[in-house]
Amino acid sequence: MSKKELAKEIVALLRKNYPNARIELDYTNERELAVAVVLSAQTTDKKVNEITAKLFKKYSSWEDYATADLNELTETIKGVNFHKGKAERLVKMGEMMVSEYKGKLPNTIEELTKLPGVARKTANVLTHELWGKAYGVVVDTHITRLSNLWGFTKEQNAVKIEKDLIALLDKEDWITYSRNVVLHGRYVCKARKPDCANCVLNEVCPSAFNA
Repeated sequence: MSKKELAKEIVALLRKNYPNARIELDYTNERELAVAVVLSAQTTDKKVNEITAKLFKKYSSWEDYATADLNELTETIKGVNFHKGKAERLVKMGEMMVSEYKGKLPNTIEELTKLPGVARKTANVLTHELWGKAYGVVVDTHITRLSNLWGFTKEQNAVKIEKDLIALLDKEDWITYSRNVVLHGRYVCKARKPDCANCVLNEVCPSAFNA
């Protein structure tokens, strides 16, 4: 089986196994998802959801972030990793959203990555989840690990990994791959103890029972 064929098989099996896959961050609008994804760097979705349950009641507009007292915002998001830096970025993000985008989140990678705290991974998540647009593939720790495990890339750099995946996967599968591989890495193919016996990929995965 070629690498391309393996990728298509894995995408198909994961799609069947996770038919209703969605991001596990809680949100009700564009602003909330953008804030949650910024907070999620190096922090679990579960922890972010605990924090945002309080945060979103207190800060309900981009103006609220733009004019936030930095110490108060920092204290509110305490519990996520790097909360001081993230608080600073949220204030700057709020300022830019108000002054340059009139509170309307831009919907292209180029514009999104101009926002403080929004790198390409975050921008890809937003375009996938909010508008169903695939400009690229999300690369997080799970996708990095599993894509290497399956032989789809040998890279550890997110930009290089995304380049390899874009070349390998059909564009129509970019969003599916991004969502499903994250879930599979989180719940089945765990870094410390992969559950190969109960994995839907164990007949095609080149690392099955050896990971």
